[in-house]
Amino acid sequence: MEKSLKSIWMLAALVSAMLCAPAGAHHSFAVFFDSDEGLVSVRGTVTDFKFTNPHGVIRVSVKGKDGKVEEWKAETNSPSILERRGWKKNSLKVGDEIVLEGWRARDGSKYMRMRKVTHGDGTAVGVPFESLEVR
Repeated sequence: MEKSLKSIWMLAALVSAMLCAPAGAHHSFAVFFDSDEGLVSVRGTVTDFKFTNPHGVIRVSVKGKDGKVEEWKAETNSPSILERRGWKKNSLKVGDEIVLEGWRARDGSKYMRMRKVTHGDGTAVGVPFESLEVR
């Protein structure tokens, strides 16, 4: 009887932990990104594009003002939202020249929340998230 009760408690604890884990994984836009400072825009070459949940990621090599190459990382919306806005898994490929625009990370790192991506020729990738208020 004691072993069976202990097993039930262990199972309940395990299930509770599994159900709570996804809630802790998600975060608010305002925690990491700063809409008060406006937008940042970089031009560079795609080095990686992950079309994954909960957020996609775009990595771009950008030549800095000093001529040194720096890596920028942009968080996107989830693939389901991107698909509704015209994106596909192959919308960006390694080597593509793009302009990446978004809200910069609060910590000042080379990290942003994507708002808009355009190819080197100026054509937009999907439908830009321009309907959001930008100060």
